[in-house]
Amino acid sequence: MRQAVRWLAHVLRRPYWLAGTGLLALSTVLQASALAVGSLSLVQPLLASELLFTLAVGSAVFHRRPNRRTWLAFAALVLGLALFLGAAAPTAGRTTVVPGRWPATGGAVLCIVAVLLSAALAVIGAPRAVLLGLASAVSFAATAALMKEVMGQLGHGDGAVLTHWPLYAGIAAGTVGFLLLQSALRAGSLTFSQPALTLGDALTSVALGWVLFEERIALGIRVLPEAVGVALIGAGSVGLASALAAGGTWDAAPGWRNGSGPGAQEPTPQRS
Repeated sequence: MRQAVRWLAHVLRRPYWLAGTGLLALSTVLQASALAVGSLSLVQPLLASELLFTLAVGSAVFHRRPNRRTWLAFAALVLGLALFLGAAAPTAGRTTVVPGRWPATGGAVLCIVAVLLSAALAVIGAPRAVLLGLASAVSFAATAALMKEVMGQLGHGDGAVLTHWPLYAGIAAGTVGFLLLQSALRAGSLTFSQPALTLGDALTSVALGWVLFEERIALGIRVLPEAVGVALIGAGSVGLASALAAGGTWDAAPGWRNGSGPGAQEPTPQRS
């Protein structure tokens, strides 16, 4: 806990970290707007495209041209998203959660995050980064579900939102997800944490959309192209994360991963 406080005090003095956090807040507003009109099963998987824009911006900022392997990863992620969403064809579902489904679903989410966090504390390096990335993904998916519930309640007036618990639970879940993501970035390479975050968020969101909002994706014979799409998203995420982490320039600095002090470079706030 003391180390986390020291880290937070350090990054709050860094303008780039603060700017990244501000952009993260803006992306949350845009995400809420998308969830107000679209399904959880559609919006959250699309957030995997963040890696594509990160690559484009990073190439310009760091003056590094993507190599052939990186372009292949780029193509795999684009094709995977198109294949999965095209085959799944998510339905709109409900604008608010089916009454009575939050307690059991929320309890299951809390248990999953707790198990992943406990497992992460028992290991180091790449396994910890993967497990923390997955825990962050589940937390962010739950945040998105709560965000969609809040947006659905806006039709009943602002008072309905401010006097009900989903708004405050969403803020808490988002904060937990953000802190877990920062821990994942410090635990190991982006190559391990980012794919876990990308796939974990998308698949958990599809499951939550199904259970909570009665969203549906096509099954039957379409499961095969959906599985291929998920595999391509995973492969593309690994390839792009590896490109972003190459040489340590775009990744969390080794000093932070090893738990050293404020002399190391802090990880940039990210959200997938």
